[in-house]
Amino acid sequence: MKVSIAIAGMFAALCLGSEAPAQAGAAAPILKTGSGQVQGVTLKSGVRAYLGIPYAAPPVRELRWREPQPVRRWTGVYHADRFGPQCTQPQRGLQTNQYSGAEVTSEDCLYLNVWSRPGLKKAPVIVYIYGGGFFIGASNMPLYGGEGVAERGAVFVNLNYRVGVLGFLSLPELSAESAHKASGDYAFLDQIAALKWVHDNIAAFGGDPNNVTIAGQSAGSMSVLALQASPLAKGLFQKAVGMSGAQIGPPDQPVLKPLPAGEAEGQKFEALMKVKSLDELRALPADRLVVPRVPGSPSIGPVMDGYVLPAQAGAIFAAGRQNDVPLMLGFAHDESFGGLGAIKDLADYRDKVQAKYGARSAEFLALYPATSDEEAKRQARDADRDATMVLSMSDWAKAQTKTGHAPVYSYLFNRPHSYAPGVRFTDMDPATAGAYHTSEVPYWLGSLSAFNQFRHTRDWTAADWAFSHAMTDSLIAFAKTGKPDTATMHWPRYEAQHPMLLELDQTAHAAPWPDQRKLDFFRTTPPVVLSGAVRD
Repeated sequence: MKVSIAIAGMFAALCLGSEAPAQAGAAAPILKTGSGQVQGVTLKSGVRAYLGIPYAAPPVRELRWREPQPVRRWTGVYHADRFGPQCTQPQRGLQTNQYSGAEVTSEDCLYLNVWSRPGLKKAPVIVYIYGGGFFIGASNMPLYGGEGVAERGAVFVNLNYRVGVLGFLSLPELSAESAHKASGDYAFLDQIAALKWVHDNIAAFGGDPNNVTIAGQSAGSMSVLALQASPLAKGLFQKAVGMSGAQIGPPDQPVLKPLPAGEAEGQKFEALMKVKSLDELRALPADRLVVPRVPGSPSIGPVMDGYVLPAQAGAIFAAGRQNDVPLMLGFAHDESFGGLGAIKDLADYRDKVQAKYGARSAEFLALYPATSDEEAKRQARDADRDATMVLSMSDWAKAQTKTGHAPVYSYLFNRPHSYAPGVRFTDMDPATAGAYHTSEVPYWLGSLSAFNQFRHTRDWTAADWAFSHAMTDSLIAFAKTGKPDTATMHWPRYEAQHPMLLELDQTAHAAPWPDQRKLDFFRTTPPVVLSGAVRD
């Protein structure tokens, strides 16, 4: 990790995702952390970036599938001038990896990054957790760069956490060797370790360790919910932001697998790897530890392990045992995760509704009526969004307002991207993508230009940049005070009986949540598992 400021700083600048290509200038000041001194890079904007700082020991060899351990202190100055490697994960092809540049992966991956503006003292701290369905994702993706937030007055931190099998494997042998008799959820333990690092060290970067906001999108949002529910994260953050992702339901509804079920899935993975012991599994190369994403594969993901998560999130909130902090959450207008599938025309829509809902199809069609082919396609997408994303985010908001004292604010992002002429994607049609899953992230983080660093795909307008700045300012206002109101954005407080949100489209204005009767309809149907994968 110790390389020259000049060379590595230029690489870091390529990955930050600022309005213009960020160029490294002078070395940033040397700062003292609990593990030793660090020196970062100063970007063209004047923001200082400290990249690739280890927050835990490498989770390799005997530390594979264990809680993150403390970093070994170093002597001299650690050159925090480039990102750490991504945690081991499947590699993506050119068509699905257009915005990240090189993908260097390693099991040695527990690093975080800090962006701060000169002169900040006791500034609010925003810790961002990436998405990716808990099987891909990394903090070095330009989309998640913190320069835009730091420019506008907050200290921004993002982090790597273990994903896939390395982040979530449960096994009876792992539970037996644990002091807490639990296994799995190592990814959440990584996030908690990073938050402890922030608490202990962020003052040196101009941040207030007692004013930390955790934020995340998709699987990152699910992580924010898990941290709000976990007693292990108590006191490590003071606000929370969830963007399009929540694994929560009514108190009596099991959403996460209990530990025994998670262990059974882990044993299926052992069989898939053709190993006979935990020692053999730990001896395998990390890049072999990948679950095939095909039907019938072991289901490796978050579990109710009894330690990080002592109960289902819904039950923890119902008992008032959550970390009761101000909460901001929301979703995008055109998020789609399968549902009824592609709709060809009105007849196809009615046929698929009948096949899926049977005796309840008339009730469904009354809630989502269609009289034309285009209306049928739109209603199918809306129903899919409501049945998955809106339902879970509504349950999270209601759970907090029912037993918590801290306020909830909510949003609907409904501002489609401005695509460059002739741009093509393999997984979506720009003409119909709308405000898709993940589309709000670059607006919140001020990272719009991340899309054009390696390939020109967006034609952002001055209005896009202005709206992004307004959203970033609102995020920072929330991090400062627990209220997202600014001079240009006025947020209604969420009330369960008459839920209102802030709709973010060409303007920001108050609007009602989707019809609660629709959400009540879907509460009686089996939940749909979300992949959470980042899209273009």
